[in-house]
Amino acid sequence: MRAMVCTKYGSPEVLQLKEVEKPTPKDKEVSIRIYATTVTAGDCRIRGMNPPPMFKLPMRIVLGFRKPKKEILGIELAGEVEEVGKEVTRFRKGDLIFGSTGFGFGTYAEYICLSEDTALAIKPANMTYEEAAALPVGGVTALHFLRKANIRSGQKVLIYGASGSVGTYAVQLAKHFGAEVTGICSTANVELARSLGADKVIDYTKEDFSRNGETYDIIFDTVAKAHFQLAKNR
Repeated sequence: MRAMVCTKYGSPEVLQLKEVEKPTPKDKEVSIRIYATTVTAGDCRIRGMNPPPMFKLPMRIVLGFRKPKKEILGIELAGEVEEVGKEVTRFRKGDLIFGSTGFGFGTYAEYICLSEDTALAIKPANMTYEEAAALPVGGVTALHFLRKANIRSGQKVLIYGASGSVGTYAVQLAKHFGAEVTGICSTANVELARSLGADKVIDYTKEDFSRNGETYDIIFDTVAKAHFQLAKNR
């Protein structure tokens, strides 16, 4: 099978398309033919080994000091179950599924074998493979933190980074919960944020939201930058 292999840390050029051995499922594993995966900001940080300074040493300990321990990166997928191990009970051959491998990686490939207990689920029929593959990290992260903030109908919610992998879901979920949503993004993504349901969109290249006098019940910083701006303007 073909896979994008990362043999060292660095720029995108370190990724090489190679023929590698197709994995065979164990008794409690499913073999999945991958139809869609994602390349997130987190993937790029791992490939380039350029996380925030405080995380660099822990990441090298977990992921590999000189090169990735897992040469095939990628953690999100959508695809079809091609084969099941003899002890698998959750899935059957032909099931269309999506999910996340976490630090198991391996989705930058045509096939992957995963335990049936991995974070996998049946793909909704009304979602494309591309839509389903993008859901596990961004969607679940957005939902987790909005619930942590105890979001309620009628609240004013600010989403900083409204066009990113977490922010796009945060805007839609906040609207689903009945909030009045303001999204912050760059000029190029203003219309995208509006199309997702944001009641108001602020272009951060033209306006400093922390100086406009508006107050919010929840400020969701999806890119870890807004708090620096707020601290600077106090």
